[in-house]
Amino acid sequence: RSLLMFVYIAVFSSSCNRQSQAEKDEEEILSYLSANSLTAEKTSTDIYYIIDVEGSGAHPSEYSYVKVHYEGKLTSGKVFDATDANEPVWFYLSQVIEGWQIGIPLFRKGGKGTLFIPSRYGYGTTGTSSIPKNSVLIFDIELLDFQEPGKQ
Repeated sequence: RSLLMFVYIAVFSSSCNRQSQAEKDEEEILSYLSANSLTAEKTSTDIYYIIDVEGSGAHPSEYSYVKVHYEGKLTSGKVFDATDANEPVWFYLSQVIEGWQIGIPLFRKGGKGTLFIPSRYGYGTTGTSSIPKNSVLIFDIELLDFQEPGKQ
């Protein structure tokens, strides 16, 4: 019986911690938007986004092969990754962070904008060498082109 209670407490506290981090991320994103006088839309998955240039045509899928320019930064403004100005990158969305799998399909070819990604859709509780754990990620994105799988 005590083992069952221990499992219940462990599961309950784990879910509370996740919710707590989600709330912190939301607060951090809203604070950043407010401090920078930005207005963003919100997806059902809690990713905020701004479309600055609509682009044209269809939207990529979460499995598309995409060509982008991007700059990734933290809410502190520290840039942790970016493409070179003349060297966009191609990659499959299925091979990158979940925040991009959800966010990039919001753009059309030629579209530009910004994604505000809660930590659970980025590097979560592990982080990386240049991204602290539980970090909200901000990406300025330009979707230059995309192809659907099997059509390259």
